[in-house]
Amino acid sequence: MTPVSRRLVLAAPLGIVAVGGVGLFAMLDRMKHGKFDPRAVPSALVGKPVPAFNLPGLRSAELATGRPSLLNFFASWCVPCIAEAAVLLQLQRSGVEIFGIAYKDKPAATQGFLARNGNPYRVVAPDAGSVAIDFGLYGVPETYAIDGAGIIRARWAGELTADIVQGELSPLLKQLA
Repeated sequence: MTPVSRRLVLAAPLGIVAVGGVGLFAMLDRMKHGKFDPRAVPSALVGKPVPAFNLPGLRSAELATGRPSLLNFFASWCVPCIAEAAVLLQLQRSGVEIFGIAYKDKPAATQGFLARNGNPYRVVAPDAGSVAIDFGLYGVPETYAIDGAGIIRARWAGELTADIVQGELSPLLKQLA
């Protein structure tokens, strides 16, 4: 091994650490300024029609209601879904139409979940996973804002919180109305 190649081999770990440090610093700086959301996962569906599906009690065509609505994937076994339930109930009480898809859940478990936490949904349909695949589901809960023509306008992966509703969802629904 030549002296130059030996130096390169010895310097490589230092270079890797330096690049990682720069990346970490950039991420921390973006978090400090509110520009980095580790839960933000882009969706290729935003701006496109709802993928076609036909579940018991709910078809994709029913989501083109003529006014904005939400499609929420949830499950009885999902802890963040429990926390999100109160936020969804508040949205429903304010007039937002919400459709639910129970992801990989047993019907009795879904009914128990809704009895315990409230039912904000106009319709709840079961999905064994095929519709979730078409939506590119990241995990539950996951919520899609749909305009009156059935076009997906936004997606939230993870629990909807009061802050998200106030800062992002409510302004979007007003804009779409």
